[in-house]
Amino acid sequence: MDTAEEILNGLLQELRRGTIVMGVLSQLEEPRYGYSLVQRLNEAGMPTEAGTLYPLLRRLEKQGLLKSEWETGGAKPRKYYVITQMGGEVYKKLLLQWKELAQTIARMTDGGQENE
Repeated sequence: MDTAEEILNGLLQELRRGTIVMGVLSQLEEPRYGYSLVQRLNEAGMPTEAGTLYPLLRRLEKQGLLKSEWETGGAKPRKYYVITQMGGEVYKKLLLQWKELAQTIARMTDGGQENE
């Protein structure tokens, strides 16, 4: 039988999987390469490992939410990602849904005032 901590960790991991897309999309109005995005997400309080981020970036690009371009002029080539117009539209809708869901949860857990 799983302990409460193991169950909580699993649930937090599920929640995180659902929110990392919003975190990534929110940071790509300006082109960024993968490692700089990892750093930015970590600094913002959303710890993210490269092994999680790069497959997500490829998936979002395949879905048309991001586009990428190689920059070869620096010391080493870097692939920069930026949000597409469709990605921006999806991000805005996701964010709205997230805020509505957060408000609903807050009402439901705010001492049960609306549930009485």
